[in-house]
Amino acid sequence: MNAPSNVAYQVMWNRLISVVEEQAQALVRTAFSTSVREAGDLSAGVYNADGLMLAQAVTGTPGHVNAMADAVAHFIRRIGRENIFEGDVYITNDPWEGTGHLHDFTVVTPSFFNGKMVGFFACTAHVVDVGGRGFGADGASVYEEGIHVPIMKFAERGTVDKTLVAMLRSNVREPDQLIGDIFALSSCNEIGHRRLAEMMQEFALTDLAGIAAFILDNSRRATLERIAALPRTSADGEMTVDGFDKPITLKVKLTIHADRIVSDFEGTSGIDKKGINCPLVYAKAYACYALKCAIAPEIPNNAASLAPFEIAAPEDSIVNAKHPAPVALRHIVGHFVPDTVYNALDKILPDMVPAEGAGCLCNFQVSLRPRTDQTPPADAVRSEVLAFNSGGAGARPQFDGLNATAFPSGVMTMPVEATEHAGPVIIWRKELRPDSGGAGQQRGGLGQFMEVGAREGHEFDFQAMFDRVNHPALGRRGGGSGGATTIAQDDGSKMNGKGKQFVPHGRRVMLGLPGGAGYGDAAKRPKSSVMRDLARGYITAQTAKQDYALSDADIATVEAAIKSGQDL
Repeated sequence: MNAPSNVAYQVMWNRLISVVEEQAQALVRTAFSTSVREAGDLSAGVYNADGLMLAQAVTGTPGHVNAMADAVAHFIRRIGRENIFEGDVYITNDPWEGTGHLHDFTVVTPSFFNGKMVGFFACTAHVVDVGGRGFGADGASVYEEGIHVPIMKFAERGTVDKTLVAMLRSNVREPDQLIGDIFALSSCNEIGHRRLAEMMQEFALTDLAGIAAFILDNSRRATLERIAALPRTSADGEMTVDGFDKPITLKVKLTIHADRIVSDFEGTSGIDKKGINCPLVYAKAYACYALKCAIAPEIPNNAASLAPFEIAAPEDSIVNAKHPAPVALRHIVGHFVPDTVYNALDKILPDMVPAEGAGCLCNFQVSLRPRTDQTPPADAVRSEVLAFNSGGAGARPQFDGLNATAFPSGVMTMPVEATEHAGPVIIWRKELRPDSGGAGQQRGGLGQFMEVGAREGHEFDFQAMFDRVNHPALGRRGGGSGGATTIAQDDGSKMNGKGKQFVPHGRRVMLGLPGGAGYGDAAKRPKSSVMRDLARGYITAQTAKQDYALSDADIATVEAAIKSGQDL
């Protein structure tokens, strides 16, 4: 039988991308955790029999999918090929062989076609609770951060391990959510397997060797062509962020070779005592993502297109934390890796990369319970509510930064309704934060104001996971800094940017989420754009005058247009 043509292989490649996207959407529809259903904090992918990723879903985060690209090889090694059977499902939340912290469960399922193992499906999702101290930076080692599930079988030949299920249920605060999410992960892999089998039958394939070679060879060649067109040079990048109780510095030397780009993080701060450390697999995921966005954005993600982007980092640096370092909030450091890489890349390829943005997600988790200062009402309950939120993205060379948009994670901001549905939490306020976007020829994206409380009869612990309190996003090419993070209780009591903090009955947490930085000289911003920003409430009159030199007459024109309902 003749091998399929290149046209047929291209059709199959597109089909595989559709297969894994359906896989991801099945997870979104069936997951219990709001972090998956509402924020899209997940990934899905298909792999060949050797564990090389062939396609990833569009839905998902770079940290998950790029880290998961390396995970299947660990599963094959740990399980052993002789122990891989049809109907098996494998599982882990190992930070170093999964996607960086215990709150991410990765599920891998071998795919059999006509009795022959042809590949694997894998998916990852962030779950609300894994026991231990909960989702936060307070742990001093990974042992405190929750239950660890090494790579093992969740099901063998279609039979679920009930002992594992019972152990998981007894070690977490939200057992129904966790077990429901694991079954959702397993089910979405099964959806992917069914669609793959249909494709193989349609195209009369007996294995994935041919299509895998087509995908990997073409992706590798296209990526190398992009790298070969770049100047052979090196540049250094650096940024300092808050850390837990002292600042941390990320440093990178970016070197462009003829056939690869190396990001070397020598000189970066060492591991922290608290749980903001980042395993290398997660730092690699975001370093690769940053470079791929800038250099080869349209080439699909797979093992071959990621391979030329190499990363090196000293052991026990904060981007290469080794076991048993606490890593629960590894995303805080990992999400700053792209801006660090871009600080170097900007020196090699000017006018290509954006200014610094908010960087890490502005997450918080609320642990609610009946009030303890007096007798609570009968309907008061315990609950864990995780909320994903974002600050502003940095301005780009030709465009303003995006408001309240998570870059680089791509995780969606959770709707107020979904957050309040998850437990007795109340979001009293959630709106864009004027003047938080850095001034520039292109303005930085705005952060948000949020006001968080609880229903009557509840007190809560507020687990803060913020940065940029003391180190706001820096502008590029003369652009201004973004607004810094602010956090306090409504009575003025100061709160820390990270860590679990008690909020008594009746009190609220007041948040100002950070803005992205500006790009270019603010004096070059068109007056019409400044007037439009003022009319939309993105900037105040004071900022319009101070940063953009807008005249009193122009401000009066804007105010008149607002009163009359005219659009500027």
